[in-house]
Formats: sequence, structure tokens, C-alpha cells
Amino acid sequence: MRLLIQRVKEASVRVNDSTIGSIRKGLLAFVGISRIDATLDADYLLDKLFGLRVFPDDEGKMNRNVHQAGGAVLLVSQFTLYADCRHGRRPSFDNAAPAGQAVALYNYFVESARRGPVLVETGLFQAQMDVALINDGPVTILLESETRSGRN
Repeated sequence: MRLLIQRVKEASVRVNDSTIGSIRKGLLAFVGISRIDATLDADYLLDKLFGLRVFPDDEGKMNRNVHQAGGAVLLVSQFTLYADCRHGRRPSFDNAAPAGQAVALYNYFVESARRGPVLVETGLFQAQMDVALINDGPVTILLESETRSGRN
């Protein structure tokens, strides 16, 4: 499982010209799910997401997590995080989970996140989305559950 996280001043998701999720200060997290991911991966990355200290403290050091900073989280499903571009010019998505498997784990991730300490907004799984953001920093971090377990 992969999360591409951006610290934002604000972010929003629109589907069919309607805003379906938006936050002010916080974290925009694009969520990619592979064929081999399970709830253990989701739990691991959720803990990382909420514990990640990427917001400045009083001295300007990245020392606060999203809750301590008074922020929110916007989760957007993103199967293209598993694009394999090593061969040819067209990405392969063979490592991405099939939609049925991915939606189940994505929903688990969202439901678990909403039990956390901050407001959680979302995009719409498998929809054509327009994502707008004002990146803060910029701070962009890639988290992978495979790194933790040594899988590839």
C-alpha cells in the first residue's frame, strides 16, 4: 500500500462540477492499493499518517502531527501510484489491486481514519476527480507499507 502525502494549506475534490470533499490546513493523501495489500498494511499506514510530524512547532521545526497542528485529512484513491513504467512508454497497472479488492480496503482505511482524532474528507472511489490543492512548503512524502514488511 502506498500513500503520497502532501502538506496543504487547502485541498478539495470535485466530481461532475460538485465539491465532494475539502479541507483547509492538513494532509492530502493519495491512496494506492496493490494486489498483495491487507488490513495490516492499512493499519500501519494509518498510524504513520496520523503520527507523521510534518507541521512546524513554535521554532519552525517539523515537530507536530496533523492533529497537533489543528489540521484535517483528505483521502483520494489513486491506483496510478502502482504504475510500472520500466518497460515501454505506456504504464502497466498489473500491481494495482482490482477494483473490487481495492474498494474494500480503501473503505476500511477511510472508516478507520474517521475514528481518528481529526476530520477526514474523501474523494469518490473510481470516479474522474478534479483535485485542487495549495501545497504548503512544499512538503510531499511517499509512505509504503511494503518497506515495513520487506515485500516487493
